[in-house]
Amino acid sequence: MRLSILDQSSIAEGATGGQALLNSIELAKLGDKLGYHRFWMAEHHATPALASASPELMLAAIGRETEHIRLGTGGVMLPHYSPFKVAESFSMLAGLLPGRIDLGLGRAPGSDQLAAYALQQDRRQRAPNIFPEQLGELLGYLDGDLPSDHPFRHLAQTLPGGAEHPAIWVLGSSPDSARLAGAMGLPYCIADFIAGEVPELAHLYRESFRPSPRAAQPELIVCCWLVAADSDERAHWLAAPSRMLFAHLTQGRLIAVPHPDKATEWLAANPSPMPGNRCPIVGTAAECRAALQRKQALYGADEMMLVNILHDHRDRMESYRLMAPSA
Repeated sequence: MRLSILDQSSIAEGATGGQALLNSIELAKLGDKLGYHRFWMAEHHATPALASASPELMLAAIGRETEHIRLGTGGVMLPHYSPFKVAESFSMLAGLLPGRIDLGLGRAPGSDQLAAYALQQDRRQRAPNIFPEQLGELLGYLDGDLPSDHPFRHLAQTLPGGAEHPAIWVLGSSPDSARLAGAMGLPYCIADFIAGEVPELAHLYRESFRPSPRAAQPELIVCCWLVAADSDERAHWLAAPSRMLFAHLTQGRLIAVPHPDKATEWLAANPSPMPGNRCPIVGTAAECRAALQRKQALYGADEMMLVNILHDHRDRMESYRLMAPSA
């Protein structure tokens, strides 16, 4: 099973964002050593729990510390940005790290609506979400095939990475993203850890797929929540902070990642069922591997990507060690 890592640079209560970012670099180095295929950084804004507001900056730093693992974004929230600026940034990364850069693109804000508004340059009105049009323009720069009458057509020749290009992925958890990825002939990553088990998106993606120069056939990653430990009891104890974090998030309250003891006590006093049909994988390595294989078969996924938020960085490192492809 091909395995990869999505990291969000989680900030433990009492720690700093700077330390969280350094922890992400250390985790990427471990993933490289253990044989994980990709290491993607998320984009989140204005939250005390997650430090990765600019994943492309992290990729440049991580690239200097790793040798083989593919590096990417899970993802760049394209509605915030100029497609040309994103094309330039990832052309640079591809030039610096040839053959190793993935550009995962999403339409979600990665923040609340106020932070999304603060990210706009023009604040006379809220920016429309025209993700398909932005994606088409971005691909036009990278592929050098913008229409002959496009005013920015010549800019494709100025990209700093030259012939080196990132691999493009569409990220999503909805039918719209599945259809778009398929229709444009792009690889697709389903956010199972957000949407819950949605194998129908995999079917829709394959049904919609049209071969393109970027992908001759469908390519699917499923990103799921996974916490592994040396015992089932410890794994659930380690997973308690994320449950408390998400419960607060649904109530509009943002907190740093609490200690498992604090989270366990809070959850006991505030029972909070997992929202929707989310099916996190929590347990021993053997239990997690079996659950991961079931989920892979459910989607027919080519690759599984793992994500978690833990209070202690050492526990997070150990979870990925236990699940390593080489283990």
